[in-house]
Amino acid sequence: MDSGSGLNPDTGNKGKGSGGGNGNGERKFGAFFKRVEPFLPKKDLNPRDLRSWAKKTGFVSDYSGETSTSTRTKFGESSDFDLRKGRDQIVTGSSHKTEIDPILGRNRPEIEHVTGSEPGSREEEERRLNRNEATSETENEGGKINKDLENGFYHPGGGGESSEDGQWPKPIVMKFGLRDNPGFVPLIYYGLQHYLSLVGSLVFIPLVIVPAMDGSDKDTASLISTMLLLTGVTTILHSYFGTRLPLVQGSSFVYLAPVLVVINSEEFRNLTEHKFWDTMRELQGAIIVGSLFQCILGFSGLMSLLLRFINPVVVAPTVAAVGLAFFSYGFPQAGTCVEISVPLILLLLIFTLYLRGVSLFGHRLFRIYAVPLSALIIWTYAFFLTVGGAYDYRGCNADIPSSNILIDECKKHVYTMKHCRTDASNAWKTASWVRIPYPFQWGFPTFHMRTSIIMIFVSLVASVDSVGTYHSTSMLVNAKRPTRGIVSRGIALEGFCSLLAGIWGSGTGSTTLTENIHTINITKVASRRALVIGAMFLIVLSFLGKLGAILASIPQALAASVLCFIWALTVALGLSNLRYTQTSSFRNITIVGVSLFLGLSVPAYFQQYQPLSSLILPSYYLPFGAASSGPFQTGIEQLDFAMNAVLSLNMVVTFLLAFILDNTVPGSKEERGVYVWSRAEDMKMDHEMQADYSLPRKVARIFGCGCC
Repeated sequence: MDSGSGLNPDTGNKGKGSGGGNGNGERKFGAFFKRVEPFLPKKDLNPRDLRSWAKKTGFVSDYSGETSTSTRTKFGESSDFDLRKGRDQIVTGSSHKTEIDPILGRNRPEIEHVTGSEPGSREEEERRLNRNEATSETENEGGKINKDLENGFYHPGGGGESSEDGQWPKPIVMKFGLRDNPGFVPLIYYGLQHYLSLVGSLVFIPLVIVPAMDGSDKDTASLISTMLLLTGVTTILHSYFGTRLPLVQGSSFVYLAPVLVVINSEEFRNLTEHKFWDTMRELQGAIIVGSLFQCILGFSGLMSLLLRFINPVVVAPTVAAVGLAFFSYGFPQAGTCVEISVPLILLLLIFTLYLRGVSLFGHRLFRIYAVPLSALIIWTYAFFLTVGGAYDYRGCNADIPSSNILIDECKKHVYTMKHCRTDASNAWKTASWVRIPYPFQWGFPTFHMRTSIIMIFVSLVASVDSVGTYHSTSMLVNAKRPTRGIVSRGIALEGFCSLLAGIWGSGTGSTTLTENIHTINITKVASRRALVIGAMFLIVLSFLGKLGAILASIPQALAASVLCFIWALTVALGLSNLRYTQTSSFRNITIVGVSLFLGLSVPAYFQQYQPLSSLILPSYYLPFGAASSGPFQTGIEQLDFAMNAVLSLNMVVTFLLAFILDNTVPGSKEERGVYVWSRAEDMKMDHEMQADYSLPRKVARIFGCGCC
């Protein structure tokens, strides 16, 4: 009698079998394996649990969601398989294909053919059909695995584009990582490359705010030099003491809308003398108060608690609202000289969309330098128009356009000459060759509760913007996600950088520039040493007063055209955060749609209470003049001004709505796309992570922590 031990198909335990090797027991054994459900991770299961489970059990999965194709075939579908002699069966004629195991993250071979079945046979066809059925079931029922990849539960290589078969994302291969040192000359090249690609964000804000404050061309040149200096200094500080990710710190568009609100308030728009200096001192005081709040938020650890409530569904509409806030300013200002603005916008679109794949000398110049190349070409074109007499009018003085208001025939040409001529600015004549920006260069700051409350709200929005940038950048450069403490440290340092901006008087606060992610993605260079070298060059260039004068002479229409493109990219970059969520979820669609719509509509309601402003302000400044005459009236003048201003800001209203809705409406972590941050314990045990994020050794010793 041939008896042996086997698995009881009813209980799954070891017991006495009554059949031989080819009897009913073996068929039951195969049927048992056919009933095995594909393994799918639970919703809240830690990735470490998956890896440890796989190591203990020897589990090896495949893309189709089956436990193991080759194992299932040998044990379940081969009727000639003998339990006793199974270990003697040898797999022959197999071809191996390297795949990434989605649990262990290791390469493994996939066995395509086993003994007893040839390609095209009936058994092979049955296996193929079973595999297809399992794949379809996995796509429908276990589709959350792919979503887990995007949400950070598992992400091989730290981020990247999806593979050709649409299953697992490919890791992005960086030419130079965070700690790589390609050499001094390449560092200079890659460093300057970063800042040239961001030139629109770095120098065009003064071209917007200084004319609004009735500042002179010399003031514009001085403010540009100040911003270049602060961008260099704050970027170096962030590279060593912040999150240490390869991100540029500089004047952000997050602060531009509230700055325009303060400038166009009733108190300052009626000033006739020293308007620029008085308004700048008011902005300095407000930025200093807002930066101190941001420092407290980061250093106290409150930001770590707040991070639990900030998710992509909150970040996406908030950042998008930053760009949408200027739709009334963008083309109305650019349209003052359509012969410059329209060709520039078209050229930007051609470079970034139609010529994005064209490489010159091994570099995709049109994608990296789209903004500076387009601006330089159209600026040269505008210069030839000016020299060729396109804007010369009989009896009108081209050197002093404002004086032409006194001549009736020249009144209709003043606007065109001011916005189109390349020689309308006298910054080159008035600016000095060498000028070193210094603290309190516009005078000692003035502090008022109304403007301070505005900047506190804005600093909170700037922190939310940076959170999304930190997460996206860590995935892009294939680094592990920072801990909540590191994110808090980065926010605290951003507050300190804004404090420096308030002391030096840059007109806006300092925060992480979101556009920098685009540059890293194209160049595949994430070396923070390159950013530091480029920042040093930026500091040196800020001392050249004539350089600021050249940039200050850019025609306003040209600057507005570039800003139209940059603000549009800001909207797109903000909405791209939704890729971490289930974008088809009705919950997410509703929250984002309601937040964006009311974030634009509610401020429009507050902006309509300005009957006197419409007679004084240009049309593109009207949305920023509601603070002085809004519907919020409690009798407390300071509070009324602050609340009317805050509720007239698109980004603030959008953030408040998205924050409340996302944290009160039920939804799973996968649906919400909750940001996944590393734990402090992980960093203590991971030397690579310590090298990426930890403070320099001497600084860490001062704070008594080697990994914080």
